[in-house]
Amino acid sequence: MKKIFIFITFVLLVIFITSGCSGKQKEIAHLGVAVEFTDHAASAYIALDKGYFAGAGLNLSAYESYVTGTALAAALARGDIQAAYICLAPAISAYANAGVPLKIVAGTHKYGYGLAVNPEKIKVVQDLEKPGIRIGCVEAGSAADIMLQKIIDEFGLNREQVTKNLQRMNPPKQILAIKTGKLDAALMPEHWATMAENAGFTMLLTARDIWPGMQGSVLIVKEELIKNHPEVVRKLVEVSQKATNWTNKNPLEASRIMASQMQTMSEQVFPTDVAETAKQLEITSETMQHSMGRLEYTTSIDPTMIQETIDYMAYLGYIKTGFKAENILDLRFLK
Repeated sequence: MKKIFIFITFVLLVIFITSGCSGKQKEIAHLGVAVEFTDHAASAYIALDKGYFAGAGLNLSAYESYVTGTALAAALARGDIQAAYICLAPAISAYANAGVPLKIVAGTHKYGYGLAVNPEKIKVVQDLEKPGIRIGCVEAGSAADIMLQKIIDEFGLNREQVTKNLQRMNPPKQILAIKTGKLDAALMPEHWATMAENAGFTMLLTARDIWPGMQGSVLIVKEELIKNHPEVVRKLVEVSQKATNWTNKNPLEASRIMASQMQTMSEQVFPTDVAETAKQLEITSETMQHSMGRLEYTTSIDPTMIQETIDYMAYLGYIKTGFKAENILDLRFLK
Protein backbone atom coordinates (compact mmCIF):
# COMPACT_ATOMS: atom_id res chain seq x y z
CA MET A 1 0.00 0.00 0.00
CA LYS A 2 2.86 2.35 0.90
CA LYS A 3 4.52 1.69 -2.48
CA ILE A 4 1.24 2.35 -4.30
CA PHE A 5 0.83 5.62 -2.39
CA ILE A 6 4.36 6.71 -3.27
CA PHE A 7 3.78 5.79 -6.94
CA ILE A 8 0.49 7.72 -7.10
CA THR A 9 2.11 10.69 -5.38
CA PHE A 10 4.96 10.61 -7.91
CA VAL A 11 2.53 10.45 -10.85
CA LEU A 12 0.49 13.36 -9.51
CA LEU A 13 3.66 15.35 -8.96
CA VAL A 14 4.77 14.75 -12.55
CA ILE A 15 1.33 15.74 -13.85
CA PHE A 16 1.40 18.88 -11.73
CA ILE A 17 4.88 19.90 -12.87
CA THR A 18 4.15 19.09 -16.52
CA SER A 19 0.87 20.95 -16.56
CA GLY A 20 2.50 23.87 -14.79
CA CYS A 21 5.30 24.03 -17.35
CA SER A 22 2.84 23.72 -20.22
CA GLY A 23 0.77 26.55 -18.85
CA LYS A 24 3.85 28.71 -18.41
CA GLN A 25 5.03 27.91 -21.92
CA LYS A 26 1.65 28.87 -23.32
CA GLU A 27 1.77 32.11 -21.37
CA ILE A 28 5.16 33.13 -22.79
CA ALA A 29 4.82 31.64 -26.27
CA HIS A 30 3.93 34.93 -28.01
CA LEU A 31 6.77 37.31 -28.74
CA GLY A 32 6.69 40.63 -30.56
CA VAL A 33 9.90 41.22 -32.53
CA ALA A 34 10.97 44.25 -34.58
CA VAL A 35 13.80 44.11 -37.13
CA GLU A 36 15.68 46.48 -39.40
CA PHE A 37 15.05 46.25 -43.13
CA THR A 38 18.72 45.55 -43.85
CA ASP A 39 21.07 42.60 -43.91
CA HIS A 40 22.22 43.77 -40.47
CA ALA A 41 19.36 41.65 -39.14
CA ALA A 42 20.33 38.58 -41.15
CA SER A 43 20.13 36.33 -38.07
CA ALA A 44 16.47 37.29 -37.59
CA TYR A 45 15.52 36.80 -41.24
CA ILE A 46 17.43 33.52 -41.53
CA ALA A 47 15.91 32.25 -38.28
CA LEU A 48 12.44 33.05 -39.59
CA ASP A 49 13.10 31.38 -42.94
CA LYS A 50 14.60 28.27 -41.33
CA GLY A 51 11.87 27.93 -38.72
CA TYR A 52 14.27 28.38 -35.81
CA PHE A 53 11.90 30.58 -33.83
CA ALA A 54 9.07 28.06 -34.06
CA GLY A 55 11.48 25.21 -33.37
CA ALA A 56 12.44 26.88 -30.09
CA GLY A 57 8.80 27.31 -29.11
CA LEU A 58 8.77 31.05 -29.83
CA ASN A 59 5.56 32.13 -31.53
CA LEU A 60 6.09 35.55 -33.08
CA SER A 61 2.84 37.41 -32.55
CA ALA A 62 4.39 40.45 -34.23
CA TYR A 63 7.29 40.51 -36.69
CA GLU A 64 7.75 43.94 -38.22
CA SER A 65 10.48 45.49 -40.35
CA TYR A 66 11.54 49.14 -40.28
CA VAL A 67 13.49 51.07 -42.91
CA THR A 68 15.72 52.79 -40.33
CA GLY A 69 16.92 51.98 -36.85
CA THR A 70 15.57 55.28 -35.54
CA ALA A 71 12.07 54.39 -36.78
CA LEU A 72 12.43 51.02 -35.11
CA ALA A 73 13.56 52.67 -31.87
CA ALA A 74 10.39 54.75 -31.82
CA ALA A 75 8.34 51.56 -32.08
CA LEU A 76 9.96 50.13 -28.94
CA ALA A 77 7.55 52.13 -26.80
CA ARG A 78 4.77 49.85 -28.02
CA GLY A 79 3.78 47.18 -25.55
CA ASP A 80 3.63 44.39 -28.11
CA ILE A 81 7.28 44.80 -29.15
CA GLN A 82 9.39 42.92 -26.62
CA ALA A 83 12.58 42.37 -28.61
CA ALA A 84 14.38 43.97 -31.53
CA TYR A 85 17.32 43.51 -33.87
CA ILE A 86 18.51 47.11 -34.07
CA CYS A 87 21.59 49.26 -34.72
CA LEU A 88 23.49 50.02 -31.53
CA ALA A 89 23.19 53.83 -31.72
CA PRO A 90 19.36 54.04 -31.81
CA ALA A 91 19.21 51.40 -29.07
CA ILE A 92 21.39 53.64 -26.89
CA SER A 93 19.22 56.66 -27.76
CA ALA A 94 16.02 54.79 -26.89
CA TYR A 95 17.49 53.88 -23.52
CA ALA A 96 19.11 57.22 -22.68
CA ASN A 97 16.68 59.71 -24.21
CA ALA A 98 13.30 57.96 -24.31
CA GLY A 99 13.76 55.92 -21.15
CA VAL A 100 12.86 52.64 -22.80
CA PRO A 101 13.72 49.89 -20.27
CA LEU A 102 15.84 47.64 -22.46
CA LYS A 103 18.92 45.47 -22.27
CA ILE A 104 21.40 44.43 -24.94
CA VAL A 105 21.63 40.64 -24.70
CA ALA A 106 23.68 39.82 -27.82
CA GLY A 107 25.31 41.30 -30.87
CA THR A 108 24.27 40.60 -34.45
CA HIS A 109 27.22 41.96 -36.44
CA LYS A 110 30.14 44.36 -36.53
CA TYR A 111 30.65 47.10 -39.17
CA GLY A 112 28.06 47.39 -41.95
CA TYR A 113 28.10 51.08 -43.01
CA GLY A 114 29.66 52.76 -46.00
CA LEU A 115 30.37 56.10 -47.63
CA ALA A 116 29.64 55.80 -51.36
CA VAL A 117 30.46 58.70 -53.67
CA ASN A 118 30.19 59.94 -57.22
CA PRO A 119 33.80 59.43 -58.40
CA GLU A 120 33.49 62.37 -60.78
CA LYS A 121 32.67 64.76 -57.95
CA ILE A 122 34.53 63.33 -54.98
CA LYS A 123 38.09 62.03 -55.23
CA VAL A 124 39.17 62.28 -51.58
CA VAL A 125 37.38 62.56 -48.25
CA GLN A 126 38.20 66.27 -47.98
CA ASP A 127 35.91 66.91 -50.94
CA LEU A 128 32.93 66.36 -48.60
CA GLU A 129 33.47 69.83 -47.13
CA LYS A 130 33.41 71.63 -50.47
CA PRO A 131 30.46 74.03 -50.74
CA GLY A 132 27.70 72.66 -52.93
CA ILE A 133 28.53 68.97 -52.43
CA ARG A 134 25.29 67.08 -51.76
CA ILE A 135 25.61 64.40 -49.08
CA GLY A 136 22.79 62.03 -48.26
CA CYS A 137 22.52 60.61 -44.76
CA VAL A 138 19.78 59.35 -42.47
CA GLU A 139 18.67 61.06 -39.26
CA ALA A 140 21.07 62.64 -36.79
CA GLY A 141 21.95 60.11 -34.12
CA SER A 142 21.61 57.12 -36.42
CA ALA A 143 24.54 54.72 -36.76
CA ALA A 144 25.32 55.93 -40.29
CA ASP A 145 25.28 59.54 -39.11
CA ILE A 146 27.60 58.69 -36.24
CA MET A 147 30.00 57.14 -38.73
CA LEU A 148 29.84 60.41 -40.69
CA GLN A 149 30.72 62.32 -37.53
CA LYS A 150 33.65 59.93 -37.02
CA ILE A 151 34.85 60.67 -40.54
CA ILE A 152 34.66 64.40 -39.82
CA ASP A 153 36.74 63.97 -36.67
CA GLU A 154 39.24 61.48 -38.10
CA PHE A 155 39.98 63.60 -41.18
CA GLY A 156 39.67 66.99 -39.48
CA LEU A 157 36.86 68.16 -41.74
CA ASN A 158 34.88 71.35 -41.21
CA ARG A 159 31.82 70.02 -39.38
CA GLU A 160 29.78 73.16 -40.03
CA GLN A 161 30.35 73.02 -43.79
CA VAL A 162 29.74 69.27 -44.02
CA THR A 163 26.50 69.77 -42.08
CA LYS A 164 25.43 72.44 -44.56
CA ASN A 165 25.99 69.93 -47.35
CA LEU A 166 23.81 67.28 -45.69
CA GLN A 167 20.44 66.18 -46.98
CA ARG A 168 18.59 64.00 -44.49
CA MET A 169 16.71 61.14 -46.10
CA ASN A 170 16.15 57.44 -45.56
CA PRO A 171 18.19 54.85 -47.52
CA PRO A 172 15.68 54.08 -50.30
CA LYS A 173 15.28 57.79 -50.98
CA GLN A 174 19.06 58.13 -51.14
CA ILE A 175 19.27 55.37 -53.75
CA LEU A 176 16.57 57.04 -55.83
CA ALA A 177 18.38 60.39 -55.48
CA ILE A 178 21.62 58.77 -56.66
CA LYS A 179 19.85 57.31 -59.69
CA THR A 180 18.46 60.73 -60.60
CA GLY A 181 21.76 62.59 -60.08
CA LYS A 182 20.64 64.50 -56.98
CA LEU A 183 23.40 63.33 -54.63
CA ASP A 184 27.19 63.39 -54.76
CA ALA A 185 27.76 61.18 -51.71
CA ALA A 186 25.70 58.90 -49.50
CA LEU A 187 26.42 57.43 -46.10
CA MET A 188 24.20 54.43 -45.48
CA PRO A 189 23.93 51.07 -43.78
CA GLU A 190 24.37 47.92 -45.78
CA HIS A 191 22.77 46.55 -47.95
CA TRP A 192 21.94 50.04 -49.22
CA ALA A 193 25.59 51.11 -49.44
CA THR A 194 26.29 48.27 -51.88
CA MET A 195 23.19 49.23 -53.87
CA ALA A 196 24.69 52.72 -54.18
CA GLU A 197 27.68 51.08 -55.87
CA ASN A 198 25.31 49.29 -58.22
CA ALA A 199 23.88 52.70 -59.11
CA GLY A 200 27.31 53.95 -60.21
CA PHE A 201 28.89 55.24 -57.01
CA THR A 202 32.26 54.16 -55.62
CA MET A 203 32.78 52.99 -52.03
CA LEU A 204 35.20 55.52 -50.58
CA LEU A 205 35.18 54.34 -46.95
CA THR A 206 33.58 51.58 -44.92
CA ALA A 207 33.09 51.24 -41.17
CA ARG A 208 36.15 48.98 -41.03
CA ASP A 209 38.28 51.87 -42.27
CA ILE A 210 36.95 54.37 -39.75
CA TRP A 211 36.14 52.47 -36.58
CA PRO A 212 38.00 49.18 -35.98
CA GLY A 213 35.82 46.77 -34.02
CA MET A 214 32.72 48.93 -34.49
CA GLN A 215 29.63 47.25 -33.06
CA GLY A 216 26.96 47.43 -35.75
CA SER A 217 23.64 46.05 -34.52
CA VAL A 218 22.50 44.27 -31.40
CA LEU A 219 19.68 42.12 -30.08
CA ILE A 220 17.77 43.95 -27.37
CA VAL A 221 14.88 42.89 -25.14
CA LYS A 222 12.65 44.73 -22.71
CA GLU A 223 13.79 44.39 -19.10
CA GLU A 224 10.37 43.03 -18.19
CA LEU A 225 10.91 40.05 -20.46
CA ILE A 226 14.18 39.20 -18.73
CA LYS A 227 12.58 39.58 -15.31
CA ASN A 228 9.46 37.53 -16.01
CA HIS A 229 10.66 35.06 -18.66
CA PRO A 230 14.44 34.71 -18.74
CA GLU A 231 14.05 31.32 -20.46
CA VAL A 232 12.45 33.08 -23.45
CA VAL A 233 15.38 35.48 -23.68
CA ARG A 234 17.77 32.54 -23.50
CA LYS A 235 15.95 30.84 -26.37
CA LEU A 236 15.96 34.04 -28.41
CA VAL A 237 19.72 34.41 -27.98
CA GLU A 238 20.26 30.75 -28.83
CA VAL A 239 18.16 31.08 -31.98
CA SER A 240 20.16 34.15 -33.01
CA GLN A 241 23.42 32.29 -32.43
CA LYS A 242 22.18 29.30 -34.42
CA ALA A 243 21.13 31.51 -37.34
CA THR A 244 24.43 33.41 -37.19
CA ASN A 245 26.45 30.19 -37.28
CA TRP A 246 24.41 28.94 -40.23
CA THR A 247 24.87 32.22 -42.10
CA ASN A 248 28.64 32.12 -41.65
CA LYS A 249 28.81 28.51 -42.84
CA ASN A 250 26.46 29.02 -45.81
CA PRO A 251 27.12 32.55 -47.14
CA LEU A 252 25.85 31.90 -50.67
CA GLU A 253 22.54 30.39 -49.62
CA ALA A 254 22.19 32.99 -46.89
CA SER A 255 22.51 35.78 -49.46
CA ARG A 256 19.80 34.16 -51.58
CA ILE A 257 17.47 33.91 -48.61
CA MET A 258 18.15 37.51 -47.61
CA ALA A 259 17.56 38.81 -51.13
CA SER A 260 14.24 36.98 -51.25
CA GLN A 261 13.22 38.21 -47.79
CA MET A 262 14.13 41.82 -48.58
CA GLN A 263 12.30 41.77 -51.89
CA THR A 264 9.21 40.21 -50.34
CA MET A 265 9.02 42.67 -47.45
CA SER A 266 9.96 45.79 -49.39
CA GLU A 267 6.38 46.79 -50.15
CA GLN A 268 5.52 46.63 -46.45
CA VAL A 269 8.29 48.93 -45.23
CA PHE A 270 8.90 51.54 -47.92
CA PRO A 271 7.42 54.95 -47.08
CA THR A 272 4.25 55.70 -49.01
CA ASP A 273 5.78 58.61 -50.92
CA VAL A 274 8.47 56.42 -52.46
CA ALA A 275 6.71 53.05 -52.49
CA GLU A 276 5.90 52.96 -56.19
CA THR A 277 9.34 54.04 -57.37
CA ALA A 278 11.09 51.93 -54.75
CA LYS A 279 9.59 48.79 -56.25
CA GLN A 280 12.12 49.26 -59.05
CA LEU A 281 15.01 48.80 -56.61
CA GLU A 282 15.63 45.12 -57.12
CA ILE A 283 17.68 43.48 -54.41
CA THR A 284 19.56 40.63 -56.04
CA SER A 285 21.35 37.76 -54.35
CA GLU A 286 24.62 38.99 -55.92
CA THR A 287 24.15 42.41 -54.32
CA MET A 288 23.29 40.80 -51.01
CA GLN A 289 26.31 38.48 -51.13
CA HIS A 290 28.66 41.40 -51.75
CA SER A 291 27.02 43.44 -49.02
CA MET A 292 26.98 40.67 -46.41
CA GLY A 293 30.67 40.08 -47.06
CA ARG A 294 31.35 43.53 -45.63
CA LEU A 295 29.84 42.59 -42.27
CA GLU A 296 31.23 40.38 -39.56
CA TYR A 297 28.31 38.34 -38.28
CA THR A 298 28.81 37.51 -34.63
CA THR A 299 26.75 37.55 -31.45
CA SER A 300 29.77 38.50 -29.32
CA ILE A 301 29.80 41.86 -27.59
CA ASP A 302 32.77 43.93 -26.47
CA PRO A 303 31.64 46.08 -23.50
CA THR A 304 34.56 48.43 -24.15
CA MET A 305 33.23 49.18 -27.63
CA ILE A 306 29.73 49.76 -26.24
CA GLN A 307 31.18 52.24 -23.76
CA GLU A 308 33.14 53.96 -26.51
CA THR A 309 29.95 54.40 -28.54
CA ILE A 310 28.04 55.75 -25.53
CA ASP A 311 30.81 58.24 -24.78
CA TYR A 312 31.01 59.39 -28.41
CA MET A 313 27.25 59.89 -28.63
CA ALA A 314 27.38 61.95 -25.43
CA TYR A 315 30.25 64.00 -26.91
CA LEU A 316 28.14 64.68 -30.01
CA GLY A 317 25.14 65.63 -27.89
CA TYR A 318 23.01 62.79 -29.27
CA ILE A 319 22.16 61.52 -25.78
CA LYS A 320 21.36 63.68 -22.77
CA THR A 321 24.16 62.30 -20.66
CA GLY A 322 26.67 59.47 -20.73
CA PHE A 323 26.28 56.34 -18.64
CA LYS A 324 28.09 53.11 -17.87
CA ALA A 325 27.81 50.39 -20.50
CA GLU A 326 27.03 47.84 -17.81
CA ASN A 327 23.69 49.59 -17.26
CA ILE A 328 22.46 48.58 -20.71
CA LEU A 329 24.20 45.20 -21.02
CA ASP A 330 22.99 41.79 -19.86
CA LEU A 331 25.24 39.20 -21.44
CA ARG A 332 24.42 36.24 -19.17
CA PHE A 333 22.59 34.46 -21.99
CA LEU A 334 25.57 34.39 -24.36
CA LYS A 335 27.54 31.17 -24.46
